[in-house]
Amino acid sequence: MEPGPWGVCEQTAVLQGGFLLAARLAQPRALRELRKADWPRVGPPVTDALGEIGARCPSPLQHSLWKKEAVAIIWAKVLVPEPPAASLDQGWKEDDFFSVGRMIPDVNHTVLFELVKALGAPRSFVQLLLALPQDLGQSELERLVEYISSETSPSDIRLFLDVWWEVMKHKEGQEDATVSAFSALMHQHGCEASLDDGLQPPKRFKCDPGSLNDPPAATSLLMVLVEGLKQIFRSITLPSMRCCALANLVELLSLFTELKAESSSLPVTEYLNKVSSVVSLWSRDAESQFHPRGLDEKVKEAERSMSHLSMAKLSREELFVGLDFLCSLLHAWGEELPDPMNSSEGLCYESYRLMDILATFEKNLVHFSVTRELGENETRVVSELTQTTKDFLKGISSSLKDRDLGTSLVPSVAMVIIEQRLGRHEEICSIFASEKTWAFSKDWVDCLVKNKALFQKPELVLKLLETLVSFAMSHQDEEAQELQIQVTKAIVECYTELSLADKNKVISGVLAAWGGPGLCLNVQVVLEGFQEDLNTTFNQITKSVSDEGLTRAVAAVARLMLLHPEATVKQICNLAVVNLGAHHFLAQILCSFPALSFLETQEDPGRPHSLVVRCLEEAAWGRLSSVREEEQFLEFLAFLLQPSSAAPLVSPAEVTKAFVLPYLQSDSAQIELSLQILSKALGMIQPCAEEHWIKSCHPFPLLFSLCKLLDGYTKYWHQPRDQFFPSLETKDLILNILSQLCEVVTPEATPSSELWVQSLAWLHRKVASLDWTIGLRLKKLYGEHFKNEVPATLFEICLLPEEEWTSQPVPAYGAGSGLLAWLECCCVSPGLRDTMLTLLTVNVDNPEEVNLFSKGFLVALIQLLPWCSHSEWKSLIQVVENLLQRQILHVPYTLEYVQYMPLLNLRPFASHLQLSVLFLRAFQLLCSSSCSTWLPAEAWLHVIQLYSSSLTDLLGSIRSIAGSSSPPAEDGTPVQEVSFTCIQIFCHLLHVAAMLPEKGCGEPLVVVALELLLQYETFSGADSSPSNALRRANERHFLESITENVGDAALRSTLLQKLSKLGARSAEETA
Repeated sequence: MEPGPWGVCEQTAVLQGGFLLAARLAQPRALRELRKADWPRVGPPVTDALGEIGARCPSPLQHSLWKKEAVAIIWAKVLVPEPPAASLDQGWKEDDFFSVGRMIPDVNHTVLFELVKALGAPRSFVQLLLALPQDLGQSELERLVEYISSETSPSDIRLFLDVWWEVMKHKEGQEDATVSAFSALMHQHGCEASLDDGLQPPKRFKCDPGSLNDPPAATSLLMVLVEGLKQIFRSITLPSMRCCALANLVELLSLFTELKAESSSLPVTEYLNKVSSVVSLWSRDAESQFHPRGLDEKVKEAERSMSHLSMAKLSREELFVGLDFLCSLLHAWGEELPDPMNSSEGLCYESYRLMDILATFEKNLVHFSVTRELGENETRVVSELTQTTKDFLKGISSSLKDRDLGTSLVPSVAMVIIEQRLGRHEEICSIFASEKTWAFSKDWVDCLVKNKALFQKPELVLKLLETLVSFAMSHQDEEAQELQIQVTKAIVECYTELSLADKNKVISGVLAAWGGPGLCLNVQVVLEGFQEDLNTTFNQITKSVSDEGLTRAVAAVARLMLLHPEATVKQICNLAVVNLGAHHFLAQILCSFPALSFLETQEDPGRPHSLVVRCLEEAAWGRLSSVREEEQFLEFLAFLLQPSSAAPLVSPAEVTKAFVLPYLQSDSAQIELSLQILSKALGMIQPCAEEHWIKSCHPFPLLFSLCKLLDGYTKYWHQPRDQFFPSLETKDLILNILSQLCEVVTPEATPSSELWVQSLAWLHRKVASLDWTIGLRLKKLYGEHFKNEVPATLFEICLLPEEEWTSQPVPAYGAGSGLLAWLECCCVSPGLRDTMLTLLTVNVDNPEEVNLFSKGFLVALIQLLPWCSHSEWKSLIQVVENLLQRQILHVPYTLEYVQYMPLLNLRPFASHLQLSVLFLRAFQLLCSSSCSTWLPAEAWLHVIQLYSSSLTDLLGSIRSIAGSSSPPAEDGTPVQEVSFTCIQIFCHLLHVAAMLPEKGCGEPLVVVALELLLQYETFSGADSSPSNALRRANERHFLESITENVGDAALRSTLLQKLSKLGARSAEETA
């Protein structure tokens, strides 16, 4: 009815016609005076009209809506008073009900109740009843009870029981337009009538807002129903009616009183089975009002019948009134009911419902008697009723109780609940996803595809995947594979809609269930085309590397990660190495999946290992073919260890065990990369509260392996050329790692103090066979357990306290080797270097002792130089600078490359000039005939690199001093001093280059020489003195003459070319 409940339309016209005919038949009595006995004679025109209207309704839903509107119209006609004649002119304008109300003759409650029976509309009646004001609603229900108590017929009983059942099933908040309009009309006219001072209408009611002490509407109505049953129970003779009456009363007492259990929600499986049983019973029972309805409607109604929202509670007094009445009913009917219920014909919905609710009621009674304080009479009632209930249930056949009513319907019912989004449908989705006996039927697949939105939860996706795998393992035929493709697509679509956090939950579940291969292990259809999909996806990702594209990339990879985690991770690991510059972006993608921190246990259940680490080993580690790939691998791994905004994907311990411990041998091709990885791992931030991860990586054997590597450097230049050994650049890395380990390996790294001492003793014993300096590097680890053990000759150079130092026999350190041992100690650590400088004993007042020390120092220095790493050499340079500053080391400055006496203040640059001369004297000794064959060609290149780096540092120091000097005088003296110093160092460098026995190792010197010339040009050009032009010409001529004597043609040509440019620029400036 498009016009709404009070609109005049075709249906209301038909209904009007029915009532007009009925009014004629009722004469001489009016319809408002109709009695119950008159209805069979008067009612047919009305029922015929209702039938005609029903036939014209286009759908069952429209028919149902019309029934409710018809009841609302007649009930409103019964309750709304006739307006006074004076108000007719305004009524049709102000009152929505005016028009339709004038069409229907005045009627009474007899017509209303008979109309509800004829329409079979107890639900509509209850919806409208509960929309009335509280007092009026109770009054109207009392009228119904009064009506059915007189001349009670089976149809009266049916109506009463159905209304009761609907009252308990009613849910607030589901009112439609008809109910809302009816409620508004009742409140409107009720309030108007109560304020009316004019003529009294035939019927009038007041809208009492009620007091705070009034019982809730629901409880008042429930007690009216209980009282109604008391009045009519003797008229109930049919077993099904008796079962219904008992079930209503028991359910009321179970759900709307203190008896209700705190958590009365059924397990979802039991709930589904009960709904299915109800549907099955309605389908079998041809007399049931729900028998002709479709499955969807039956399921919906069955679900509604089990979903009670009992907000109101009866009082304790009302409860015991009901319990006492129930007990009397069970006594009255207890002997007769079991027989028909036990017969095959007796099993109907009413008897099933009674058995079900009585079983629950008995448990609630027992719990109530134990947990509540009851009076003597209350205890008696509860005890008697408990026993009566038990006896009644015993009388019912156990086969009837255990009969499986709706098993075959369960899948269909579940699917209806899901498709209709009925109560508890989300829980039903869980059963649907995991019940393998239902899966992959056509209906199951269709339901999944249509309702994908309901399965967008990680736990449901996982259950669907488990069901898919189970089916795929047992069905490989073509038809089954087609179904698998459909289901896989639907599952992937559900998964795609999940948040990233939920996707990770699914990936975790996949890994836990099937390991790295994921679905591809058992679902063949997933594997088909996967590799192509994998390649295509990552081709697109690597072509659009950007922060903006990260979200899209993660979404694309998430889908692949679901299907085959291992293959996806391996692809990322491989591309991170071979794809230039993409490693950081790919690491971000990978770290978006913390689920990948999964530990595998297939090969060794006792020693789980990381999936990502294994993929790195198999896809990248063994395939690194260039320095660039190694660098990208290292940076990629470092990001996985400590992402910028995510949890680490791999742990330092896992990385160390996989990429470091197996390769800590000097002849391993991966040793240098392994050491870099270990350094990165040690550099990761360690949570303070956690025990350090190094404890699980065999720290003492690890320390000894590093010590053995260091020991190998003592024979570095004498290692067989065909045997791989890490470079001297790696030595600094090993020293740094060893220092870090000595910091983190503490007594807490062992289970007990006794084991700690044993481990230290083991390491000390092992290290004793290695170079003696290694023991000094472990001093922080040794603590007070062991003294510093050094060659005895060191005691000749230093005043070493015996409580901390002890001598040991070192055959290679004979007489006169004390300075060499002293310099080696200076290389161990900054702290020990400071100690050595403090404890050094040289009598500066004895010229002979100073000369001997200076000569011995030079010899010791060249002995140590070729074996120094860059950090060790820098440490030695600091020793030299300290000794020069303290004037313990005597390095006279000769005038080999001075044409005339410079009248300059060279004191700020004295140490620079002395250091340059010391380097020159060292190379003169190193390149002498007695030492020229001492080193191989590779060693000479390393020595030149150390020398070049020292000159670069020296030049930086000169610039620093020149830059911090006070403003130069007008004669430009400070810049002349810098120019002079640069020329001297340049000449010393050329002298060294001329002495080198090996060709091809002078390349580092070219760079430094050009830098010296550049600095000379800068400072000499800043000289503003009048003689600057002449001085520069003389200096350039001097430099060219020196350079022309250089034996290395490449070096000579390069430098002369640079000098010619200086000359040309100088001429331009002069002109």
